[in-house]
Amino acid sequence: MLFIIETKDKLGALDLRLKTRDEHLKYLDALGEKLVLAGPFLDENEKPCGSLIVVKVENIEEAKEIAKNDPYQLAGLFESSSTRAWLWAVNKPEGL
Repeated sequence: MLFIIETKDKLGALDLRLKTRDEHLKYLDALGEKLVLAGPFLDENEKPCGSLIVVKVENIEEAKEIAKNDPYQLAGLFESSSTRAWLWAVNKPEGL
């Protein structure tokens, strides 16, 4: 099942995001086939201000565990974070 992890950065936290980025990317890479896609939301200045991560896991508890252990989350980057089930209805790649 697919789940979306959607986050919003704290205001003024770009330096923290950039400082933690390499660790965050290594974490995502280590998810292997569980990771479907990921990337930042951009503000009006085209600077990262949040994240969208889509994972393919068995249940919402596993998705929430992934969100909880993200280095960005552990560093205190996010103002908010939500995890919810998602149905890819249009232009869905084979196998998902």
